[in-house]
Amino acid sequence: MKYGFVTAMMWALLVLTSHTAFAAKEQTVVLVSIDGFRWDYIEKHGAPNLKAMADKGVRAQKLIPVYPTKTFPNHISIVTGLLPVNHGIVDNKFCDKARNNECYSMGKALGDSTWVKGIPLWNLAKMQGLKSAAYFWPESDARFNGMTPDYFYHYSKHSEYQGRVDQIIQWLSLPKAQRPRFVASYFSLVDSMGHEFGPDAPQTRDAVKQLDTLMGQLHARLNKLEQDVNLVIVSDHGMAVVDPDKSILLNTLPSDDGFIVKNTGPRLLIYAKPETSVADIANYKARLREAANGRYTVLTDEQLAGYHYNKGSRVGDIIVQTNAPAVFTSKGKSTYVGTHGYAYTDDMAATFIATGPAFKQGVSLKKVNNLDIYPVLAKVMGLKLLNKVDGDGKTLMPAIKQKVVVH
Repeated sequence: MKYGFVTAMMWALLVLTSHTAFAAKEQTVVLVSIDGFRWDYIEKHGAPNLKAMADKGVRAQKLIPVYPTKTFPNHISIVTGLLPVNHGIVDNKFCDKARNNECYSMGKALGDSTWVKGIPLWNLAKMQGLKSAAYFWPESDARFNGMTPDYFYHYSKHSEYQGRVDQIIQWLSLPKAQRPRFVASYFSLVDSMGHEFGPDAPQTRDAVKQLDTLMGQLHARLNKLEQDVNLVIVSDHGMAVVDPDKSILLNTLPSDDGFIVKNTGPRLLIYAKPETSVADIANYKARLREAANGRYTVLTDEQLAGYHYNKGSRVGDIIVQTNAPAVFTSKGKSTYVGTHGYAYTDDMAATFIATGPAFKQGVSLKKVNNLDIYPVLAKVMGLKLLNKVDGDGKTLMPAIKQKVVVH
């Protein structure tokens, strides 16, 4: 009996040790974004490498983006854990009434970091003694908190994709003292093809297959490294079909010289000029609603609150939104046949895949909120959160083997 008890205790200890093994070892995270990779593209367009990673690791059936379903707001939310109204990038293009209606466009924080708030994962790692790197994550060359990743590149659309994979491996092959423990990278091809040709097009399928091959190569090369590396592949949003014949011309909406209209596409941000009164805003809203005829919606305060998009000087005094397949255009018909930026629908859902020693195997999660990626990846790397964030990690924590002891 005594021998049996001792054997049982040793077995239990062995199981416990193996269960907690990843917490005791340093975990590296490689976070890759494939822009515009819709939740169903793996099966729809045939991506065998990503499917194999998803089947063996963790996959979200749908990754839920923040509103609006645009590239820069979602990428900054993923990497800071903050809603757009809290990290400051509320659209790809917007204005700020507190800055005399000065306007932001993608990448502008490189020259003026006051556009962005929060502590991105590359800085969270750096602040706690780890090296970090980024290859083209949106605004990764901006000075959040007065600093950049240890290694980074200024964005160039001409950068070759294979070179990005090679650089990730080169960074992770550096001597330990120089080696990053967090790496972020970004690939835009699938999104570009989705816009130009639509989500169902053969050109989009070819782009999916090209990125699938690259991700399969990256995964294989990461597995040959000496350290424990977790590969996390995400996208920022999905893609919907656009019908150019359903384009809504801006000049068919009521005009008012007291306002600045920003953006076309699925939504308009309308800003009151300084001399425009609250009554003027209410009057213009009413005129816009009267002219809608089912083509678009002028969002109510309740709807904006539901989208967590109802505070600050950047979101616009009036927000006008349409549904796919319609878009707003400044002149003529839309020149693209796919887009995103709509309120959440299945077409706007994104992709999440994770594989590596910190993650369970063969796990499928119904829905993961993209705000939960930040606190969970911080936990995987043993990092303390240094500010309050909008994600609590609950939708993604079931994917982790166990709680990590934060050092």
